[in-house]
Amino acid sequence: MAEEMISLSARLAQLARDKADAPAVSSGEETLTYGQFHRRTNRLARGLQAMGVKHGDLVTLGLPNGIGFVEACWALWKVGATPQPVSFRLPKAELEAIMELARTPIVIAAFDHQIDKPLVNIADIAALADDESDMPDVIAPVSKAPTSGGSTGRPKLILAGQPGVTAAEIPEVGGWQLRAESVALLPAPLYHNAGFGMMMSAINIGAHIVVMPRFDPEKTLAEIERWKATWVYMVPTMMNRIWHLPEEVRGRYDLSSLQTLWHLAAPCPPWLKEAFIHWLGGEVIQELYAGTEAQASTVISGTEWLEHRGSVGKVRMGEMVAMDEAGNPLPPREVGEIYMRRPEGAGPSYKYLGATAKTLPGGWESLGDIGWFDEDGYLYLADRRTDMILVGGSNVYPAEIEAALDEHEAVMSCAVIGIPDDDLGNKIHAIVQVSHPTTEAELRDYLSTRLVTYKQPRTYEFVDEPLRDDAGKVRRSALREARLEALKAQQPA
Repeated sequence: MAEEMISLSARLAQLARDKADAPAVSSGEETLTYGQFHRRTNRLARGLQAMGVKHGDLVTLGLPNGIGFVEACWALWKVGATPQPVSFRLPKAELEAIMELARTPIVIAAFDHQIDKPLVNIADIAALADDESDMPDVIAPVSKAPTSGGSTGRPKLILAGQPGVTAAEIPEVGGWQLRAESVALLPAPLYHNAGFGMMMSAINIGAHIVVMPRFDPEKTLAEIERWKATWVYMVPTMMNRIWHLPEEVRGRYDLSSLQTLWHLAAPCPPWLKEAFIHWLGGEVIQELYAGTEAQASTVISGTEWLEHRGSVGKVRMGEMVAMDEAGNPLPPREVGEIYMRRPEGAGPSYKYLGATAKTLPGGWESLGDIGWFDEDGYLYLADRRTDMILVGGSNVYPAEIEAALDEHEAVMSCAVIGIPDDDLGNKIHAIVQVSHPTTEAELRDYLSTRLVTYKQPRTYEFVDEPLRDDAGKVRRSALREARLEALKAQQPA
């Protein structure tokens, strides 16, 4: 029998009745109970309607972490619209490209950009309504629409295949190992798909979420102690920065309440993962591998990882297989491209706006990751999207940066690669051929208004030879290997 589903709005109304005085969301010194959160989002939903937001709209949301971000999402769902989250630091050109794809009626953000859509904040929306009574029950056709830079250098939207619904009966343990009594700390950006999905799950199960406005390593430990957090999500860069705190600082905080720490969105260095496992416990540390597209996923606990060092786990949802270039399944320990597909009978898990999926017959799809399986079915990633660069858990596509650099009058050709970095996982390195003398400072200044901060190169290298062949192709992997060899040669024996 199919599980009964209800709208996200109906779930919140249910929680507001059943636990009206229980904390729903906190940030800094402010907390909203479930009753307050429900009433507040009813008012905001009516404000959105007054601004012209209607059922089925995708609405671009560029707020920083905070209660306002969470309020905006549930207000949109109560209208039957879809939150379309973007970085609150997004440059104008990228914002406009995303707005064009989304056809958003308004932008909920605090950008300084001059754009051709109304740019509003939470106070603006609240000022247009004062009715906090329940809204008519509606279901958003699409629950969320996160963005990706895309390998073409143009952004794409990934529309979730699931509408704005959740299970009618609250399980004892929900997705992400969340419980109604959980205190879930979210220091990671909510506009990223993982943080966004975890926020949704935590509210739907009736947990208390604590949203940090920005990540700070010591402050994160302090917030775990302050709220007696039982659950936290981090990307490996955050774990790295926490681990590099002085040992006496890490030991200053009581983390005994912590039952679950999820990490995903980027590879975690083995030494760092092992350090966290020994520090917090093998069953506390949990890792998931999947794409925003959600065709399939793997999960592994810290305890399992110690027995399968380097793995990202066994497939828990859907199917995955390593295939060769001809699309043939590979035996254990043979490296190939990882293809995924949804469980049999399941509907599509996503739809692209601005891109097309890489597919094979039989419903198999690839996100471009390379890896292999062992004899026990554990997946190991040999590389992750050979062109894509993972910087602090964020996906960065070289083509997007190269397209921006190519617009500079002095740039004749360029290539962007990732260089390993102990803090961020990778740092972006730009190799540039110029037509006349140009400084690194000039290029940095040029990109500062065109790319969000984490996409801007950390280092530059100027070369005399063209970086692309006559067909316009660039071999980024060869360029990267040459630089890694040069760095290796510089290291003392």
